[in-house]
Amino acid sequence: MKKIIATLLIIIALAPLGVNAQVYEAINTLRSVISPALSGSGRYKGYVDAGYSHTLGKYNGDFIEISTSQGYQYNNWFYMGAGLGFDLLLSHKGSHWGEGTPPANNPAITTTAPMLPLFADFRFLIANGNSSNISFFLNLRVGCSFLLTNRAIAIGDGWLTNREYFFLDPSIGFRVPCNKKNPRQAVDVGVRYKLLTSNYWYNYNNNITLQSLGAFVAFEW
Repeated sequence: MKKIIATLLIIIALAPLGVNAQVYEAINTLRSVISPALSGSGRYKGYVDAGYSHTLGKYNGDFIEISTSQGYQYNNWFYMGAGLGFDLLLSHKGSHWGEGTPPANNPAITTTAPMLPLFADFRFLIANGNSSNISFFLNLRVGCSFLLTNRAIAIGDGWLTNREYFFLDPSIGFRVPCNKKNPRQAVDVGVRYKLLTSNYWYNYNNNITLQSLGAFVAFEW
């Protein structure tokens, strides 16, 4: 009954597009993703990963990253879950740092800042044969990262003053099964791009985007 309801909802949503072969194909694809969530047949899956990334541009800093994601493998190519992490930002001051007026509400300054990302996690597996073979994946994490200190972060020629940051983390890599008896267990190696948005203080308020590029290794089960 739940599968029937899911199909009807999809048909209603796509009705304005007209009924043709492409629409039916879209219906079948969406049903294969949604039905396991409604029926409870999705299989639990977990990830834990560690990585390092370095910022791009003039706002120089390094991220040491640890995170975990827990969710469901809905079919052989799509995973959706939620996760949290711990990022240690090691920021670097610019040559003109200190020439601006520090933010009045944040007199304490630091260059080592712990952050807590919370995110929704979506993974698309590009399989090469069965699950025992090496395969490629595309991953997208989106959410919010929280600064775990009341201090402003000295970076570039100014200060980051946000407590909360928009968080976007797309990545790409390959999956290597590591247990022949349990192909669900694998080691992942990939590269990631990470984006954080923040208020920036240097004699006046401004908004900046911190962008970083890095690599990670993960274990999945």
